[in-house]
Amino acid sequence: MRSLVFHVEPGGALQGRARVPGDKSISHRAIMLGALADGVTEIDGFLEGADALGTLYAFRAMGVWIDGPAAGRVVIHGVGLDGLSAPDGPLDLGNSGTSMRLLAGLLAAQAFDTTLTGDASLSGRPMRRVTEPLGRMGALIETAEGGTPPLVIRGGQTLHAIEYESPVASAQVKSAILLAGLYASGRTCVKEPAESRDHTERMLTGFGWPVARTGLTSCVEGGGRLKARAIDVPADISSAAFFLVGATIAADSDLVLEHVGWNPTRTGVVEILRLMGADIEVLAEREVGGEPVADLRVRSAPLHGIDIPEALVPRAIDEFPVLFVAAACAQGRTRLTGAAELRVKESDRIQVMADGLAALGVDAQPTDDGIVIEGGPVDGGRVDSHGDHRIAMSFAVAGLRARSAIRIDDCRNVNTSFPGFAELARGLGLDLHEVSGDD
Repeated sequence: MRSLVFHVEPGGALQGRARVPGDKSISHRAIMLGALADGVTEIDGFLEGADALGTLYAFRAMGVWIDGPAAGRVVIHGVGLDGLSAPDGPLDLGNSGTSMRLLAGLLAAQAFDTTLTGDASLSGRPMRRVTEPLGRMGALIETAEGGTPPLVIRGGQTLHAIEYESPVASAQVKSAILLAGLYASGRTCVKEPAESRDHTERMLTGFGWPVARTGLTSCVEGGGRLKARAIDVPADISSAAFFLVGATIAADSDLVLEHVGWNPTRTGVVEILRLMGADIEVLAEREVGGEPVADLRVRSAPLHGIDIPEALVPRAIDEFPVLFVAAACAQGRTRLTGAAELRVKESDRIQVMADGLAALGVDAQPTDDGIVIEGGPVDGGRVDSHGDHRIAMSFAVAGLRARSAIRIDDCRNVNTSFPGFAELARGLGLDLHEVSGDD
């Protein structure tokens, strides 16, 4: 099979207005809760990328009637909390860790057995962080040696509530436990060491299931029902981040990104860029379906290196690959600590970004839980994305400041989170071409 290669010519500016695809985190959760709700849930702005589609296909395989997607619109005929049926075989979730971890919580109390599988990347990602607390609740989940997928979830278990203090700030861990808590007897609580994204809590509340939130602790009571509702999915700030950085580092850029999710648990990327000197203006703040939304105007600005505050790390965890590109284009040193989570994403994002930046002549030194980047000129060259969509798009953006062309290998997985990235980037001013390459 031929691989997909991005070839980016140096220079350019980003100009105009754009709306990036819908938020992946919200799209996943809308399918899950809509499927388990009583009634018909209508979704607009659904992300038609491979990850979110994997969640949609999984619920179809468990007997849920879903119309679409068509131009971002999905209609789900909910079956209620206890209406799922056993799939004919394993549920293949591709590259989506969110699908696997959240489904582990939802399926732990079903009457039937389920096997969750994924691609080579997902099959190497840690799952004990969810299977261990779910086991405390009474779930019976088998993993491969080392705690990795596939997950075999045994049906017919009775779940009971727990109070869990998570060692990591992870929305996936928190969500898996809270979703299992819908089926548990009693009050299930999760306390985190720092604030992670809260889309699950917001959406549960929107579907009529109260969530008690005090500080860094979220709790649900078992025994309720979910009520169908309409959902308008905002544009994904993680996808907007590539253009926020691109317009910042490329001279003469002036770009407006429309209808971007402005959830305060997700705005770390903008706060970090502003600390570095970025010119980002927040316009027309509003709320849509329980989620804050805004338009973001970004203009080119000189950046300087910073020590990234650890408190912002959980709120920007998916955006660090492109933030590393911003650091490479900044004057001085940028230091990241407290981000060991990046080593267990779709790739080891610390090492893969360090290797790629080094291939472009940037001084990037990885550490156990972060990286130290010395800003300076960015050369052209060849980098390997290791099949990680965010790595591929980040190095595409680097072409705006590179001194010669950049070739990025293994870019096929970009469609998992950002279908149409290359076309949109070209329309805004990035000189990017897609070509076939040898695997």
